[in-house]
Amino acid sequence: MFVVYVPIDFPIKGDSSPVFCSSKGRTASPPSLRREEKRERMLHLSHPPPTTATLSGHHIDCGALGSALSTHRGFALGFSMANNFPTASSSFSTALKQRTTCGCGASPDSCNTFSHRKNDLPIHGVSETIVGVLGGGQLGRMLCQAASQMAIKVIVLDPVENCPAGALSHCHVVGSYDDSVTVEEFAKRCSVLTFEIEHVNVETLEKLEQRGLDVQPKASTIQIIQDKYLQKVHFSLHGIPLPKFMKIDDPESAKKAGDLFGYPFMIKSRRLAYDGRGNAVAKREEEISSAVQIPLIIWATLFAALGGYDHGLYVEQWAPFVKELAVIVARGRDKSILCYPVVETIHRENICHIVKAPANVPLKIRKLATDVAYKAVSSLEGAGVYAVELFLTEDGQILLNEVAPRAHNSGHHTIESCFTSQYEQHLRAILGLQLGDPSMKTQAAIMYNILGEDEGEPGFLLAHQLIGRALGISGATVHWYDKPG
Repeated sequence: MFVVYVPIDFPIKGDSSPVFCSSKGRTASPPSLRREEKRERMLHLSHPPPTTATLSGHHIDCGALGSALSTHRGFALGFSMANNFPTASSSFSTALKQRTTCGCGASPDSCNTFSHRKNDLPIHGVSETIVGVLGGGQLGRMLCQAASQMAIKVIVLDPVENCPAGALSHCHVVGSYDDSVTVEEFAKRCSVLTFEIEHVNVETLEKLEQRGLDVQPKASTIQIIQDKYLQKVHFSLHGIPLPKFMKIDDPESAKKAGDLFGYPFMIKSRRLAYDGRGNAVAKREEEISSAVQIPLIIWATLFAALGGYDHGLYVEQWAPFVKELAVIVARGRDKSILCYPVVETIHRENICHIVKAPANVPLKIRKLATDVAYKAVSSLEGAGVYAVELFLTEDGQILLNEVAPRAHNSGHHTIESCFTSQYEQHLRAILGLQLGDPSMKTQAAIMYNILGEDEGEPGFLLAHQLIGRALGISGATVHWYDKPG
């Protein structure tokens, strides 16, 4: 679950105007916009700003909500609720009979042919477009919510029967998004294929692209992003500022990294690492071995060590950052790019805990962060929304941490605080529609991420207490995405 809160007259030091990014990569604050652009913005601002604040879930430590929750440790809800939606099951094909079922509420026959109208009339308009999404988590759920506004049909492929997106999607296929046969069969129903998680089968995506399927972002981008070492190499070749890094294959190369970078440094798994999983800190040479041997659990699978040297590791120089920033970037099919305002992210135990929008940093820093994010996304292929995570160092440098080719926790607040949410923007981008205005329609927003426990456990009761308090605060919006624990 997450909460979004937009306080009234939120005090922001300095210029709080969003940074705009042109198609040529130049950035400017609103006063420097062309006269036509100013009139365009006046259309959006002709009404008084809302007297509410938006909260996009995570800790709330400002205003009334902050004081209401300050006595509790932040946590995120991760328990299931009964779905009150009619369901029916069927198999999509003989090949998937043992792998997938459909839970869209339609009859099996109609579900197997839902991509066509009666008499096989040609498809017209976005309401007849089938967007296939690999992954059915909370990001997929909110993508479905945005799609419903434009009557866009979204089908999801996810192995969890009661995944968050399942109840809101046009159809949920229960199956693995990493299984080639399942993905290929699923893709036959899609006008365009996209993702809410990047840990998918790239070889299958490349094969589908060769057959003419519209995949957004492109398989080449997913391949780069999946391997964090290759991601670093790619952005380095494109002149993006990064912490120093090097691949390690054995203890000797790890020790060499210490000699080059000094201590502490980060040891990271190249693949399947997220939310701090797959990362370890070596504070001195003697800790390298124990850091590599830290147990690694990814998707309930226990690895013998931090992936181990054979699994693929690399070392990254320690970045002495003072703040972590993020920019949501939208890229259209025509390669046009729009950047959302820079936000600050605060992590707890390596999980995004608070997002403050806009980031309380000087305009110069916001422009620099936007420029780095723009250049990074420009170097990739394919339409959609990208999340660019950044470090702000003590000496005012902006270093790229990593990029996600999808909607992101740092952009949840956009649902309430921006003219176009990151989810609607992703749909616009992959469908070739005009990109929406990414600027904020509120003075500020805070997203507070709340992690919880299963029913019957202490965190379950506490989560409901926090929800009750948030619902009693004007301007706070609760998003509960019903994710199984």
